[in-house]
Amino acid sequence: MGSVQEVYPPGIHVPCLTWFKSDPIQSIDWEVQERHLEFLVRSDLHGIVIAGTNGEAATLTSGEKSKLLRLTRSTAQKLGCPNLPITCGTFGGCTQAIIEDTKLAAEAGADYALVLVPSYFHFALDEAAIIGFFQEVASASPIPIMIYNFPGVASGLNVTSEMLETLGEHPNIAAVKLTCGSIASVARSAAKFGRALDDSPAFVALAGQSDWLVPCLSVGGAGSITGLANLYPKTCVKLFNLYNAGNTAEAEQLQLQVAVAEWGFAKGGINGTKWVVAKYLGYPEESSWCRRPYPKFVDEEKRTWVKKQVKGAEKIENGL
Repeated sequence: MGSVQEVYPPGIHVPCLTWFKSDPIQSIDWEVQERHLEFLVRSDLHGIVIAGTNGEAATLTSGEKSKLLRLTRSTAQKLGCPNLPITCGTFGGCTQAIIEDTKLAAEAGADYALVLVPSYFHFALDEAAIIGFFQEVASASPIPIMIYNFPGVASGLNVTSEMLETLGEHPNIAAVKLTCGSIASVARSAAKFGRALDDSPAFVALAGQSDWLVPCLSVGGAGSITGLANLYPKTCVKLFNLYNAGNTAEAEQLQLQVAVAEWGFAKGGINGTKWVVAKYLGYPEESSWCRRPYPKFVDEEKRTWVKKQVKGAEKIENGL
């Protein structure tokens, strides 16, 4: 089991991509996976998320997730970062399946579990049911959980700021990742539980993208879990550090550049993200395809647009 921390570590956490071979079953390409993990660990990120949305959690078996977690921990240890915070995404159709996923994650070395509400029966899940789900999972989980609010992949289910005020009181719920983009939820959470960078509260909110990191920090948020850090980790960390050090004008200027690159990832989708990361980092293109039925990113017009969109931050990253 990973070391349980009382406060979810503020900063930049990367939802690590999962790389697959082009064989018939699209098995994980462990060589590229380890290469990418080494790149991320060396970039001074504040944490790594395994099996998040960018990591294609819905396509991974329990065995694959365990092996990914163990590889992440061993890579961090090898590179001198044995205590690097690792968060593992969970996936399942019912409460008990999610609880079992948290146990698997803990056994494989994760420090936190990222929990998305099951949405197959979304039409029946009212506010009480969603709150009850997270509380039950948190009470049974051997590691602290992070609420994952992503209505776009949860059939529109939204964990509102009112719900977060209740859930944040649970001793084993450490944070919320807001991929919904709700800056108001960050502000209201900080108003109730304390500003993340000032008070080290037991419950914090993080932006689900880097394009609103500065606004998130300005109202008491703890940082970001951003896919952009798969390509420009040092740039994302610099943005966080600039704001945290009080260099707000410089941080705001860098935020504008980061937002342009982030939009390339957001609009390009997971397949576009993987393709452009592989392109820039020199990974084999055949390892960049998502697991089927997610389509390949082969449209030349879209490829040109994504490359142009993320190009602006390349010079910044290379200078760090």
